[in-house]
Amino acid sequence: MADLVTNLGKGRHVYYAAQAQAGTGGAVMRAVVLEAAGLEADDALQDYDTLAALLAGASNEQTTMGRKALTGVTVTVDDAGNKASWTAGDLVWTDATGNATGKIVICYDPTGAGTDADLLPLTLHDFAVTPDGTSITASVGADGIAVSENPA
Repeated sequence: MADLVTNLGKGRHVYYAAQAQAGTGGAVMRAVVLEAAGLEADDALQDYDTLAALLAGASNEQTTMGRKALTGVTVTVDDAGNKASWTAGDLVWTDATGNATGKIVICYDPTGAGTDADLLPLTLHDFAVTPDGTSITASVGADGIAVSENPA
């Protein structure tokens, strides 16, 4: 298991993050937590084009913790390094409970109120925690959530 950009998100994730940063049409990025039990392999997870399709597969959403809208979404274009990336603030679940988790799916919600059929899964991140009633933080690393760059 690893952090990865979905097939749908390849070449698009920075664009969608910029839409969320600008709030275009109410767009936001949403974090959806998946349970560890029944979690599909990365090769299968990266093929889903909507959150509805992903959740119709073998993977289950960890609904007790709830979905989070990402805040502080920021796109950075690095002309010197020939790459673009985007980041957001850390995600915090206060008094988190429920089943053990395995992944966070970052989805683009074009209206801010879309159904699962509207949400586009862009990135997947390992997130193996067992909620025990304390606060859980998913920290965004220094490199941001995802980077798009030319191969060397």
